[in-house]
Amino acid sequence: MLRTEMQVEIVTFPQTPVAMVEHLGPPEREHESIMRLVAWRKATGLPPSHEHRSYGLHYNDPSAVPPAEYRVDLCVSFEGDIAPNTFGVVSKVIPQLRCARARHLGSRHRVTTADYLYREWLPRSDEQVADYPIIFHYVNVGPDIREEDMITDVYMPLREK
Repeated sequence: MLRTEMQVEIVTFPQTPVAMVEHLGPPEREHESIMRLVAWRKATGLPPSHEHRSYGLHYNDPSAVPPAEYRVDLCVSFEGDIAPNTFGVVSKVIPQLRCARARHLGSRHRVTTADYLYREWLPRSDEQVADYPIIFHYVNVGPDIREEDMITDVYMPLREK
């Protein structure tokens, strides 16, 4: 069941250069793609930190598409050249976007905040979704973060007014 009210703000997501690895396939294999990005980070000496933010660009809802069609781009903010590598990490830029932002607390296995934005907040607003995937900013990452302590800011891209 979704919460009846959640704090939603309209914000500008800044243009952000990122290092990205694409995951295409069953959600239960997403961890393998995450580990490729983590391995690249370690190989390049890029530690988890507030300076290097972690993102997921979610192109579809894993419960609404066949497993083979599930897609998420796993990203870390990174400015600079990315040399060809065996991890599948490439350069990408998340553009500046007008977004609705809400915070999700707890497990990332099912980010209900995204459901809330699409199913409850959007129909009550006078907004329209832009043609860009929803962005999850994984505020705190790392092996020492417990599920109940996870913080994810969810950005729903909106059309310009």
